[in-house]
Amino acid sequence: MASKGMPILRRKALISATIAEIGEAGTLDVTVSQIAKRAGMSSALAHHYFGSKDKIFLAAMRHVLETFRLSVAQRLESAKNPQERIDAIIDASFEESQFEREIVAAWLAFYVRALQSKDTRRLLQVYARRLHSNLVFNLRQLFDDATAQAVAQGLASLIDGFYIRHALQDEVPDRGATRDMVRDYLDLWLERKGRT
Repeated sequence: MASKGMPILRRKALISATIAEIGEAGTLDVTVSQIAKRAGMSSALAHHYFGSKDKIFLAAMRHVLETFRLSVAQRLESAKNPQERIDAIIDASFEESQFEREIVAAWLAFYVRALQSKDTRRLLQVYARRLHSNLVFNLRQLFDDATAQAVAQGLASLIDGFYIRHALQDEVPDRGATRDMVRDYLDLWLERKGRT
């Protein structure tokens, strides 16, 4: 008799295998058969748990987003003021685990897939709204609403843009220097508004 926890373990194994296969291929051009083989199960079982490759991919992206969300939440616990909370979000965005080859490939595939899939685009919008909301909540304690919205847009663009540059280019500043440049953007706004 199969353990009640087996479906959860198999789903997790398939999600991990999906991320690993995308990382190895550098694209979504992987098959359910490849994913299932890496997870140590049959294609039929993979289809049983998820129904299609698109659903497996969406589950993998939800896992990546949840891992990121938990990293942000953990860092926010020790932040004592709005600027420290913004720093926590920036730090989570540039932490080492986000730059593992498989995770980078999954993020890039996620962006590309969002152009073709409503479900993926919706998931990407959830990430973007959550990032924007977290930034704006803290920035409103430092700036008026219009400025908070503008600074949040700039910070989110820098975070996503630098992440993509790190993923695709060889000659970029290290993660620490990149994180500092994003923080500098906030410092420039604080100076402009006389908040430092």
